[in-house]
Amino acid sequence: MAQWLDAKVTQRIDWNDHLFSLRFQCDEFPQYTPGQFTKVGLEQNGNVVSRPYSLVSHPQNSELEIMAVPVAEGVLSPKLHELREGDALKVMAPATGFLILSEVPDSHDIWLIATGTGVGPFLSILAGSEIWQRYEQVILVYAARYANDLAYGKFIAKCVHDYPTQFNYVPIVSREKVNGALQGRIPDLLRAGDITEQAGQVLNATQSQVMLCGNPQMIEEAMLVLKDMGLKKHLRRSPGQITQERYW
Repeated sequence: MAQWLDAKVTQRIDWNDHLFSLRFQCDEFPQYTPGQFTKVGLEQNGNVVSRPYSLVSHPQNSELEIMAVPVAEGVLSPKLHELREGDALKVMAPATGFLILSEVPDSHDIWLIATGTGVGPFLSILAGSEIWQRYEQVILVYAARYANDLAYGKFIAKCVHDYPTQFNYVPIVSREKVNGALQGRIPDLLRAGDITEQAGQVLNATQSQVMLCGNPQMIEEAMLVLKDMGLKKHLRRSPGQITQERYW
């Protein structure tokens, strides 16, 4: 049964003025699977105001971590943005969600395609050992509006260092030109072949699995492009190549 647990902020990371991460301690939080999400909230007038956030942290970590954007008209995110070390918050247990590797078939390569904070569950997955054991090639496609919206650069660089022949990183920035990054939108760059060229990998129904997370419009348009490429949505009753999770 789902229940609210007490947690305490242990660290905050400000990637810029509108993108931040919170790390918090909750000793009672049960084991979860990389890629899952939970609700995080604050108690207000006897009620818990909350919304779902993917866990960026890996279960082997002693602390939980989320990344978020303070939405100006939001009832929760601006208040989360104000939290500092030692502040209290609520976290719902257990975590849930099916954007997890046990729901994804084996294949030669796996493409983790994300926009914005949708990269969160993929960072958790990349921090574990399963993805590196099951797939010969792992490609992270991470898109944001500006270069300073691309978070967790040190962790991604560590993946590049630790798995130099297995991991490929394709950063995408839509609103400025950045050396080493593609410019544009994921669906357009998929259709033009720029993403596969940058990754140096083939993406097809025979050898690939794709996980999509982030902006619903990106997911909808990317699904159409991927279907044109011969891939289809993966379901337990009808195996395919595309697993997705919309972020709002």
